[in-house]
Amino acid sequence: MRLKDFSILLLLSCFALPAMGQQTFSGTVTDMETGEPIAGVRIYDNEAGRSFQTDEEGEFSIKNLTPGTYTLFFYTLGYEIINRSFVMEGQDLNVSIELEPLNREMTEVAVIGQRDQLFAMQRLRQVEGTSIFAGKKNSVISLDQMTVNRSSNNARQIYGQISGLNIYESNDAGLQLNIGGRGLDPNRSSNFNIRQNGYDISADVLGYPESYYTPPAEALQEIQVIRGAASLQYGTQFGGLVNFKMKKPARDRTIEVTSRQSVGSNSLFTSHNSLSGTTGDTGYYGYFNYKNGDGFRPNSDFESENIYLYVDHELGENTKLSADFTYLYYLAQQPGGLTDAQFFEDPTFSNRTRNWFEVDWKLASLRLEHNFNYNMKLNALVFGLDASRKTVGFRTNRVSQEDDLDAPRDLIDGTFNNWGAEVRFLDRYSIGQRDAVFLLGSKYYSSNNTSVQGPGSASSEPDFGLADNQFPNYPNQSDFTYPNRNLALFGENIFYVNDDFSITPGFRFEHITTESEGTFKRVNFDLAGNPIQNQTFEDNRSFNRNFLLLGLGVSYYADSNIEFYGNFSQNYRSVTFNDIRIVNPTFQVDPNITDESGFTADAGLRGSLGTSLSYDLNGFGLMYDDRLGEVLRAETRVQASGDVVETGRVVRFRGNIGRAFMYGIESLVELNVLSLVGKDRRDLRLNIFANSAITKSDYIDSEISGVEGNEVEFVPLVNMKTGLSFGYKNLLGSLQYTYVSSQYTDASNAKQNVNDNQSGIKGEIPAYDVMDLSLSWSYKRLTLESGINNLLDSYYFTRRATGYPGPGIIPSPPRTFYTTIQLKFGT
Repeated sequence: MRLKDFSILLLLSCFALPAMGQQTFSGTVTDMETGEPIAGVRIYDNEAGRSFQTDEEGEFSIKNLTPGTYTLFFYTLGYEIINRSFVMEGQDLNVSIELEPLNREMTEVAVIGQRDQLFAMQRLRQVEGTSIFAGKKNSVISLDQMTVNRSSNNARQIYGQISGLNIYESNDAGLQLNIGGRGLDPNRSSNFNIRQNGYDISADVLGYPESYYTPPAEALQEIQVIRGAASLQYGTQFGGLVNFKMKKPARDRTIEVTSRQSVGSNSLFTSHNSLSGTTGDTGYYGYFNYKNGDGFRPNSDFESENIYLYVDHELGENTKLSADFTYLYYLAQQPGGLTDAQFFEDPTFSNRTRNWFEVDWKLASLRLEHNFNYNMKLNALVFGLDASRKTVGFRTNRVSQEDDLDAPRDLIDGTFNNWGAEVRFLDRYSIGQRDAVFLLGSKYYSSNNTSVQGPGSASSEPDFGLADNQFPNYPNQSDFTYPNRNLALFGENIFYVNDDFSITPGFRFEHITTESEGTFKRVNFDLAGNPIQNQTFEDNRSFNRNFLLLGLGVSYYADSNIEFYGNFSQNYRSVTFNDIRIVNPTFQVDPNITDESGFTADAGLRGSLGTSLSYDLNGFGLMYDDRLGEVLRAETRVQASGDVVETGRVVRFRGNIGRAFMYGIESLVELNVLSLVGKDRRDLRLNIFANSAITKSDYIDSEISGVEGNEVEFVPLVNMKTGLSFGYKNLLGSLQYTYVSSQYTDASNAKQNVNDNQSGIKGEIPAYDVMDLSLSWSYKRLTLESGINNLLDSYYFTRRATGYPGPGIIPSPPRTFYTTIQLKFGT
């Protein structure tokens, strides 16, 4: 279906909807004690997922309402939160609302207490904007609720209450996010659909879905995580959706300035400065973020600059136009990986002095939001990416081998140019006496990426120029372009069987074209190391496919605080030609790899017990057909005669391993201790949480010998995080303990050999545990933050890299400290 055809269908569907009466609900919000109007009061419709705000006179107006009952929450900091129900009976309604002051200075604990209530209301509801989340496993991370190391984007703390996440830890102050889960490779979060403000930010959603850009936590309003059932609305990835929602303009002031300066271990310095405000109908938010540090290992220094600009403008009462732009540049030296023997002798060791990594990332988007009336919404989005990723360094299968300082380095230069458009239409309508919600959307995506591999210079500097004239017989040489096209049509509909039970079927139709156009060289050598063949081959491929994904979600509310939910959704992940053509000395790739498919299912129970306890308990299953993975086997090479012979080395072989099934139980329980014992006070806070995942996995079918019956890689049996958050007046703190059991890194289930002093890429990741402490204290415009990550100074690792930043074991940071000072003011 062409975009034009979809536009016509969308227009016709609008005219086909039944006409509805429209009324206006308006009023004034005042201070109960003084009678003065209150500006900036948020008015929230929990059912519809819409919010409004009072103006400078404390007045508000909600138009285009249909007859019915509406329950609204009224809140602003410093006042008690209230909710009221109103009945629209075919005519306009005007009301007066009084808010009761808290009658005390708002300490940080009191503010967090209010936000706790707001957070509970603002969790992903069945409908949010033009998205449907009914029956889906989802979580919302509210950064303002947390006392964590935001200056370094510490993923272990930030995602501490997301069940089952497997995290690769790095030493770059959080410049890259590496998360997986349920048996999915965490490398650059490539098994999740990664978005910012609802649009794609990875290198190429189809051809190279790795994320080299991660927004700074200091700029985030919240992080939305929707598991595999997100495949129908947001893309087919098995992991689901991670959406970074950036902070929005301050609506109650013209200028608001926030400056955060942080220092930490290993010469870490970060500076985050933001400007926000609203003038008239126009709001703006922007920041500049700077980071540099030396890392805890030699040859680990990094520097980054990140700029973000956002502007929105109210074109009318029901129409808003917004745009944003993001720029990131960073340069990092990479110390390389270690063998097992090197790690256990000295995890801070590095024998790579010439490895460098550079990222240049530019993102932009333009969005139009329009409400036809209270029930009908349209969201149109256009976005684009212009980026590059370059690596140069000494890579070899023998990790312990010293760097030959006179030899050329391996250079990989990738550029990513893509753009897309997504349109969503949502309508709340009725079937007889029952409500229903309908969502229809379409997405077009186009990318034209390039990848060049060849000899880099022999210098030690970050020189990313190609040196093929100087080293014409370098064995790893290729030059490819990857044009990709994608058109998707998706839809979901909530059918309310009764007031408590709903069923949400959905679909996604995908048309995908991936292409590969370019050349590669085959260079063979005799036993003396002399080149005997240097031949260039042309390799042009095109792969077209059309497929339909289906899903079903259910939701049942036993009462207002207990929900049973479940879903089943099909998933799909297209193979990338980039995987085939990049030569890696540590593994071989099957040139005949194919797409992956399967499904994700969840069933669970979530809710709360008063203000004392909140919980989310669920079981899941993930079936993965033709799973891409790695096994250990003898390396082969094509000779000049065309014969395939073994080289005598054992390497990882990457290809379609077989059918894998992952299943388990996930739980998150949080207890408000003071509320439980009946001593709930505004100036005290003590919450305890336990987040655990028990996951089993099996390869249930494989044509590769020795794989069937093995466990799936990247699946720790136990993944647990537990801790507490506490506070007294303006002092807040958190203490978190993490335990992750051992996990395999390949389908062969290779065991760890602590005496291995060659590769470091084979074997398990041993079990590890780590503890983090963070504190925060505020006084008026000043906030001080400090903490210790890896409090017990554990030595461990979470990754065996097969390529950059290795290959080999990538040690996790030892004990580190940080301190932040924040100033915030505005008019």
